Amino acid sequence: MRTMRHESGAGCEQDSEPGTASGPAKSDPDSVETRPWIEGRIEENFLITSVEQAINWARQSSIWPMTFGLACCAIEMMAAGASRYDMDRFGAGAFRATPRQADLMIVAGTVTYKMASRVRRLYDMMPEPKFVIAMGACTIGGGPYFKYGYHVVKGVDLVVPVDVYVPGCPPRPEALLEGLMRIQDKIAGQRLAKVKGTSGGMFDLRRGAKADDELPVPHHSGYAVAPADEEPLQSHQKIVD
Repeated sequence: MRTMRHESGAGCEQDSEPGTASGPAKSDPDSVETRPWIEGRIEENFLITSVEQAINWARQSSIWPMTFGLACCAIEMMAAGASRYDMDRFGAGAFRATPRQADLMIVAGTVTYKMASRVRRLYDMMPEPKFVIAMGACTIGGGPYFKYGYHVVKGVDLVVPVDVYVPGCPPRPEALLEGLMRIQDKIAGQRLAKVKGTSGGMFDLRRGAKADDELPVPHHSGYAVAPADEEPLQSHQKIVD
């Protein structure tokens, strides 16, 4: 940077380099070197992305879990959302008190037959797209109640489709954060585009097959309905000695 100054009484201009006898150069507050990190490196540039990637980035950075817990795993879920582990760093700290506003169900604890129909009802009330994390051994497969717990559902995937399993008894908050990141990976891999050549034209939005997701979406692995007014399901999980 070159500065200009006027000599008193001489009436002429002189060029001086920064740091010479004429005095140290003053930093320009508008220069790139003096701006904060983000403004100095991104403001005068541009980013290129696709609408699909931008939408998936926004969705994976704003996951809203539902506020409910079934047993002791919910204590670890509360710890993951508190200040020490700070689930809000991942954009998932806004626990919602209603399933109408939630897109992530964390089933944290033992699922009994009495509670299974309630869990399914909450899941049905959640808007699409929605995801489920099975947290803890009791939720995944019945845990210590697998053999003699006649009142415990042997896996919440018999009630709702599960996207990510987080094992442990109970799993630590770090494990739940790992499961949350796997959910984010699934969201980032979802495709919104349609397969080329399957639509009727560029502006025909009603036709065309959806492109396959980059990460496979698990299919339902059990019974979807557990009505409260019928006998509980037992034949599929009968223990044979």
